[in-house]
Amino acid sequence: NLKSDPRELEEMGGEAERLVGKTSCFPPRQRPKKLPKERYPEPPLIRAILTYLSYAILIVFGHINDYLRKIGLRKEGYTDQLKNDDLFKMGLDFERFYTRNVYRRIRDLWNRPIGSTPGAYFDIVDRVSDDHNWTFRHTGGTTRCLNLGSYNYLGFAESTGPCADAAMEATYKYGAGCPSTRKNFGLLDIHKKLEEQLARFVGKPAAIIFGMGFATNSMNIPALVGKGSLIVSDALNHSSLITGARLSGSTIRTFRHNDMRSLENVLRQAIVTGQPRTHRPWKKILIMVEGVYSMEGSVSKLEEVVALKKKYKAYLFLDEAHSIGAVGRTGRGVSEYWGVDPSDVDIMMGTFTKSFGACGGYIAADHEIINHLRQHSHTTTYGTSMSGPVAQQIISSLTIIMGEDGTNEGERRINQLLDNSRYFRKRLNEMGFILYGNEDSPVVPILIYEPGKLSEFSRELLKRKIGVVVVGFPATSIVESRARICLSASHTREMLDFALKEIDEVGKLAFMK
Repeated sequence: NLKSDPRELEEMGGEAERLVGKTSCFPPRQRPKKLPKERYPEPPLIRAILTYLSYAILIVFGHINDYLRKIGLRKEGYTDQLKNDDLFKMGLDFERFYTRNVYRRIRDLWNRPIGSTPGAYFDIVDRVSDDHNWTFRHTGGTTRCLNLGSYNYLGFAESTGPCADAAMEATYKYGAGCPSTRKNFGLLDIHKKLEEQLARFVGKPAAIIFGMGFATNSMNIPALVGKGSLIVSDALNHSSLITGARLSGSTIRTFRHNDMRSLENVLRQAIVTGQPRTHRPWKKILIMVEGVYSMEGSVSKLEEVVALKKKYKAYLFLDEAHSIGAVGRTGRGVSEYWGVDPSDVDIMMGTFTKSFGACGGYIAADHEIINHLRQHSHTTTYGTSMSGPVAQQIISSLTIIMGEDGTNEGERRINQLLDNSRYFRKRLNEMGFILYGNEDSPVVPILIYEPGKLSEFSRELLKRKIGVVVVGFPATSIVESRARICLSASHTREMLDFALKEIDEVGKLAFMK
């Protein structure tokens, strides 16, 4: 459980003084025999210089355009509203400046509406802009594209098949929504069934489900830790984890992404110094990491994190949003991938929006923690419960993954996803693209760097009927703009070969290699 034990931490504080200066607790013999390959190449110097120069030019022209709008020589979009905006007059709000003059130029790359199931193919709603991307209008048509952007890892985002049929039956029984909180009339029998099956799947004593994945982190972390506690967070953790940590009132310290020496140094220093000003022992120390990092394609070094957690008597919160179902021999996430006993992870969190083709999230832990969340979580008190059809979709897909449907379809999908991930990444490497991440991750980031190439890559692939997600500053560092490819078990080898051929041609066109 996560109840504090100050006496243990006081004893640990004395021990930590003696540990300062010691080497890492991971001698080579304790590391996995065969580490999967991960790549994080530094940007080439010329690419970094050109990227900074590109942003500098955009910012200079942005100031010129703002001045022309201010004096009335340039009239477009929301010029009249901008002239009356006090922050616009002062010129002090960089966020609005960046949105107007940089993001607005390539705004068509994002928020593209789709008009179909997000399967291996999907229909992107056609739209055009008559005012340089200030506004858009729909033309009434759609474009059928290969989907390389959705988190449909196991291909369960389907409108036909056993999962869809079962969800439809649940709609007739439970209705489309569940207009109540869990504590009132929002607890359905199908929720209890899902929680029991989920706990059995991840290997924990109990589980609780929530209607929204983001809120699973942001609204439950404050119920687990608070003032006087320390959260040690990976520098690249998801926004939901960061939001929950900030709302908790705990002290937050970060360590370099997936760097175990950095994590150990933070833990060691925290125990030695204690709380700010008073130097009293921390009530709790909670390490927060993800299973698969959705922007980097990297896999958490869970085995080493658990060893540090035990050594320094901390607690561990594992976010498996992108790893549950998608990683591990039977889809049980990074604990299975590394051979870590689930009992060594205090809190296992995940979402149903990726591998299960649904929505919502869960937390799995021992009975004491789950019962505490049932009573004290803001999500159970104020949030609307998961609808019956969504719960049934998760149960159906989970049953297939676990092989309890009497077929090997779940195993086939998991193996297909792994084969697709390794094949796609290998081919991109051979073509000369710069990639990030783990060779077994279904997330494949392709480094693009310059903002102009970001737009060219996305627009050219859309012309070739391929939908991709591109990400730039401020979601990434200024020199690490990228395309984030998400692979699926629903992708066939022919689909991937078509995508690779077109990506290779666009890469040559944009001088990305």
